[in-house]
Amino acid sequence: MTSEEIARMALALPGALEDSHFGKRDFRVGSRIFLTLPEPGRAVCKLKPDQQAMLLETEPGLCAAVPGGWGAKGWTSLYFDSAEHDTISGIVETAWRNVAPKRLRAASGTDSDHPGLHA
Repeated sequence: MTSEEIARMALALPGALEDSHFGKRDFRVGSRIFLTLPEPGRAVCKLKPDQQAMLLETEPGLCAAVPGGWGAKGWTSLYFDSAEHDTISGIVETAWRNVAPKRLRAASGTDSDHPGLHA
C-alpha cells in the first residue's frame, strides 16, 4: 500500500478534504483532522483510546500509539507498506467517523454497525 492509495481512500469519504498541518499532508472533515501522512510508509489517524487499544492488541506491528499526550488521546501511527487494503480502509473510515458530523455519518450509512473498529 502507498501514501497515494491512502490519500485516495481518505478523499473518497464524504466531506473529506486535503490540507496540511505543520507542512505535512492531512485529511479532514471541516476543520477536524482524521488522518495525516507525515512520512512515506506511515500514516497517523485519530482513533478513540479504546479503539487504539483494540488495534494495538489485534494488529501488532501494524500500529503504535503516537508518543506522549497525543497517543494517550488516541492518535495512532499506522505502518502501512505491507498492510492489507481492507484493514487500512476500515481504520481510515473509523478515524473519519470519529470526527465527521453526525449528518455525514448518517448520510454515508456508516453511523452504526460498521465493520471497522468498534468501541
